[in-house]
Amino acid sequence: MKAVTTSPATEPDTASVDVVLPCLNEAGALPWVLARIPAGWRALVVDNGSTDGSAELAAALGATVVRETRRGFGAACHAGLLAATADIVCFCDCDASLDPSLLVPFVREVRDGEADLVLGRRRPQGRGAWPAHARAGNLALARMLRRRTGLRLHDLGPLRAARREELLALGLTDRRSGYPLQMVVRAADAGLRVAEHDVPYLPRTGASKVTGTWRGTWQAVRDMRRVLAEPPAPRNLPAVGSSSASLGANSR
Repeated sequence: MKAVTTSPATEPDTASVDVVLPCLNEAGALPWVLARIPAGWRALVVDNGSTDGSAELAAALGATVVRETRRGFGAACHAGLLAATADIVCFCDCDASLDPSLLVPFVREVRDGEADLVLGRRRPQGRGAWPAHARAGNLALARMLRRRTGLRLHDLGPLRAARREELLALGLTDRRSGYPLQMVVRAADAGLRVAEHDVPYLPRTGASKVTGTWRGTWQAVRDMRRVLAEPPAPRNLPAVGSSSASLGANSR
């Protein structure tokens, strides 16, 4: 993390929840995304080298801007986690494919002690929301994850919520496409309870940096295969539940 610019309207100690929004040239989507951050929550837009004025626009719209010069989805996500100060931290893509207001029940579930890490299972809405090659890669990874951890998850989507201290204790090291998967794998190794719930997945604004092509998708799959090949990490957290997924009623 290189620098943080904080909007006077949203000081860190007043935010009950921090939402990390990794951002690379998302000026077209930012107004829609930031308008849907729940009241009282803080938006942490992690600018990962944008050239379209995303950082300036985010600041003008009241978000806290974190600058991360090291390129990579994981680098941006982790910079946001390190900049967060709230007890609960959420993650959401910044391309308008996911509505951050859908995180409200996720946060409630974490606060109520029903789950430790809550994930959104993407359900595509409309043509082009989720290309076939991206779905195929995600399905392959979900199967490999099941073999590695026993978690019966269907998706490794970016919409998620957990307690900040528990995420930091996982010792996440991937700074590329494997970051979301490593979070889930290490959470399972640590005995955290993982839940999954359906969320609508919309056609994104602009071109995907990862899954917009077959090549990008399978490069991401290779990153994630390396994560799955890692030996189980030593537990830094007390076991707080079963390592098998606790799935919501709409997660079938």
